[in-house]
Amino acid sequence: MAWRLRATRLAMGGAAGIVSASFANCHTATQTDGCVSKLKSTLSSGTQKINVAPDHMLFAIPKKGRLNEKIVAMLKGSGFDYSRPERLDIAHCKDLPVSIVFLPASDIATYVAEGNVDLGITGEDMIAESGATVNVLMKLGFGKCRLSVQAPKGQCEDVRKLAGSRIATSFPELAKKFFGQYENGTPTSIKVISGSVEASCGLGLSDGIVDLVETGTTMRAAGLEEVAVLMNTQAVLISNPKTAYPELVETVRRRLAGYQTAQRFVMCTYNVHRDNLNEASSVTPGKRSPSVMNLDLTGWVSVSALVEKSKAASVMDKLESIGATDILTTGLLSSRIYD
Repeated sequence: MAWRLRATRLAMGGAAGIVSASFANCHTATQTDGCVSKLKSTLSSGTQKINVAPDHMLFAIPKKGRLNEKIVAMLKGSGFDYSRPERLDIAHCKDLPVSIVFLPASDIATYVAEGNVDLGITGEDMIAESGATVNVLMKLGFGKCRLSVQAPKGQCEDVRKLAGSRIATSFPELAKKFFGQYENGTPTSIKVISGSVEASCGLGLSDGIVDLVETGTTMRAAGLEEVAVLMNTQAVLISNPKTAYPELVETVRRRLAGYQTAQRFVMCTYNVHRDNLNEASSVTPGKRSPSVMNLDLTGWVSVSALVEKSKAASVMDKLESIGATDILTTGLLSSRIYD
C-alpha cells in the first residue's frame, strides 16, 4: 500500500497554496507570491491520518542508513522525546513544538532551502550537489568521508587525463563542475548511477567514477584507487535562512551542541594543594577555566574541569604526578556550555 505525503503549504503573509506530492516524487516546490512557505503535512494510509499542528516546526533527517542511526541516537541523547509510528515518515516531539520528518538524505537540502521544512541534517556533499542555499548551523562530527575521483588501479596517475572520458557518479553536478576545468574541447560524459557506482569501471560502463570514500575498503575491493579529492564532507545541521521559528531553531541547535560536548568531554574532579594549583590548572584548563573551591583542610582546594574523553587517562596520570589526590572522572549525559 502506498504511503503518501499530502502536504498543505501555508505561505506566511496571508498567501496560501496547496500542493500534494509523494515523498518519492516531490523533491522541490515553488514559493507562493515570493513569501517563505511552510509545509504542514498529513501522512496517511487508507483512513489513518496523522496531522502536524500548525505551530510545529518541521525538522528533516535521513530516513535510513548509518547516518539515520547516528542521528536518531543523537536526538534521543539530546532530549527529543518522540515515538515514530510504524512505517510512517513523521513523528511528533512531546516536549517541543517540533515534528521530525524522515526524508531521503539527498533531498533534505532542497526541502530546507525551499522552506518546506525549517531544519534538517544531511551531508555537506548533498548540499553542494543540490546547490541549495541554506544556513549551516553546526558540523556534527560524524558521517565523515571524502568525495573523490577514482579509477582502476595503475591506469591513471593524473586526474586531468580523465577529463573528456566516461565518468559514473551519483553526484553529476559536482562531477561536471570538477572535470569542466580540465576539458579541452571534448566534454566529459557524466553517467548518473544511484548505487554500486564502484562496479561501473569493471563492467565497462565508465573509465572512472566520482564517489564517496570512508575507509576505502569498497574502493580497493573493486580494484580502484583514489586519483583526486573533490571535497571532504560530514553531517551538518542546516536551517532555512527565512525560517519562521528562529528561537526554536536555536533551541534545537543548543540541545545538539550540548550533546556533542557531552560526548567529547568528561568532568574531572580532584583535590590539590594550592602550591600546585597553577601547575594542575595548566593540565586541566577546562573549556573556559577550572572551578576551584576551598576545602576545610588548610591549603587544599577541590578542582573541577572538563577534559577531553580521549585524553582523560593521561590527564589523570599527570595530575597524580603533580600531587593531586582523589582524582575522579565522570561521564556527561548532556550540557549547556558556551565558548
